[in-house]
Amino acid sequence: MSVKDLTDDKAQDKLEQLVNTIEVAMMITDLSKRPLNAVPMYTKQVDKKGDIWFLSHISSEHNLDLKNGNDVQLLYNDTKNDQYISVYGKGAIVTNADMIHQLYDDNIDGKWFDGPTDPLLSAIRITPSEAYYWDNKTNKFVSFFKKSWAAITGTKADLGKKGHLEV
Repeated sequence: MSVKDLTDDKAQDKLEQLVNTIEVAMMITDLSKRPLNAVPMYTKQVDKKGDIWFLSHISSEHNLDLKNGNDVQLLYNDTKNDQYISVYGKGAIVTNADMIHQLYDDNIDGKWFDGPTDPLLSAIRITPSEAYYWDNKTNKFVSFFKKSWAAITGTKADLGKKGHLEV
């Protein structure tokens, strides 16, 4: 696997592409607590500044954790396409009605909330400070072929890219 660190717009584009493709993250809050508190969260959007947005119940455990400390780790995992990204950043609870309306999707969020004006609804904004990705652009057959060829020839197979994203 080759290493390709990205910065600036390229890092931002890569982060947005992976987050939007994978969609569901394990959000880890209160990074000092063991075991880690990780919950699956559906990504609502990545905005123009690169912030990642979620909707959440105002009294959820991760919201309560964010009130005590804002360090957050997001882990996105797409085993079908061999794409992964780990995002570290700062989280904030946002109760701005306009933002919640913008993020709210009745088909998805209506299962958990009573509309975008639900008083128990909040948004969570994650501002990434660093990320690390693994991205295998080939399908499983090509990966299998590369691994097999490497085993036969005694060479190393380049199975994709990984790197640090400076966001």
